[in-house]
Amino acid sequence: MKKHFLKGLLIKITSVACSAAILCSSVAIDASAATINNDTSTGSSQTDTIVWPEAPEVNSSSCILIDADTGSILFERNSHEKCYPASTTKILTGLLTIENCNLDDVITFSQAAANSINVTEDANLGSKAGEQYTVDQALHGLLLYSANEIAYALGEHVAGSMDAFVDMMNAKAKELGALDTHFANPSGLFNANHYTTAYDMAMIARGCYNNASFVSIDSMADAYVIPPTNMTPTQRTIRHRHKMLKGRAYYYEYCKGGKTGFTDESQNTLVTFAEKDGMRLICVVFKEPDDEIRYVDTRALFDWGFANFQKSTTTGSQLGAMFSNDNYYNSSVFSNLALDFGLNASFITIPNKSSLSDVTMTVDDNYDMTNENGVMTTHLKFLYNNNTVGTTTLNISAAGTDTGSLLPYAETSTSSSYKPKQCIRINIWIIVGIGVVILFIIYIIDERARRKRQRRHYNRRRRHF
Repeated sequence: MKKHFLKGLLIKITSVACSAAILCSSVAIDASAATINNDTSTGSSQTDTIVWPEAPEVNSSSCILIDADTGSILFERNSHEKCYPASTTKILTGLLTIENCNLDDVITFSQAAANSINVTEDANLGSKAGEQYTVDQALHGLLLYSANEIAYALGEHVAGSMDAFVDMMNAKAKELGALDTHFANPSGLFNANHYTTAYDMAMIARGCYNNASFVSIDSMADAYVIPPTNMTPTQRTIRHRHKMLKGRAYYYEYCKGGKTGFTDESQNTLVTFAEKDGMRLICVVFKEPDDEIRYVDTRALFDWGFANFQKSTTTGSQLGAMFSNDNYYNSSVFSNLALDFGLNASFITIPNKSSLSDVTMTVDDNYDMTNENGVMTTHLKFLYNNNTVGTTTLNISAAGTDTGSLLPYAETSTSSSYKPKQCIRINIWIIVGIGVVILFIIYIIDERARRKRQRRHYNRRRRHF
């Protein structure tokens, strides 16, 4: 009786061990899939229960629509394809100028700046060597009129030399999340080594759109007057080239500015900011066939985005619940040490009629993680199925060390501290080996029982005869 009990117990243990091995394998595979398969496939059903809104048809072969506050990618098409940005480059030039200068500073044109463009072909204000502008006047000439010689002069003023400014541009681009970008000049005039992607330009535009001084200049729909200077006796009146601002051919009431661009190599490019009912969107369209279509495509994507998505607030406790799932514990940033995580309320952007229960969080293993003074900075993604609906940067430190949350656009909320689950890591082959040993023991017990039954049967037959 005892042997039958032991046999049954061993069979149960074996079943549990094998199930654990299979479960461990499937969890690891699922976690990898959640991290790797994060490309946005818009305009189609993601699963039987989670459906992404169907997007409009657009002509651009490389474009993207994101939420400026959450980083959610609402629509994308070939957004990581290498493209030439043309004059959309100037938004980064403008941002660096605003971050490093006072608006009432005076810049003086060098001979190199004055001679940096083809006067008959490139957009310019005819600035001369020795001519002086305030930084504020120069920024209006840069962002509204797209004057190329002003881009050159601002670069020299900010960094001291063109090479130094280009280095600043590339460093700032990476800081903003544009990792597949390389700039060679501050204007966007064609250079084979001056390229970006629609995704990267959206990340750069996100940094610009969250700078109040930048938006104040770039959203100006009225005419702007540059008064006479030391080299030009007459005033110059300029207007924004973006045709979705008020009074333009493609006026869009929610448009808050943007930047146009064109070269023969880039075709028509356009970056646009829009805001409606508290939702702020950024649209980038590259490789557009003509000037008019880029505005039609941009409006179609904005209308679709505003109509089909909502901004949702996540609380600290909800973030904690998402953060403590297996995707984190199977990621490359897992540590056996107890860690502290400061998580505050934040925003995500999800389709209408969906809920936070459809959203998961994962660690972006492809993010360039840094570790300074015992604090590791990593990147988290909020996923609605395979669609990234929010991103955030998080500081992680050993338990007991002060750590700060870097969640962007967070509402005031009490942060919480979360520690990893206590996990025992077991090699799957060890589990299989244990299972084999247990099966061998079961075989020995069965074999001995069979032989004993045979002997009893043999003895009965002998007594019978």
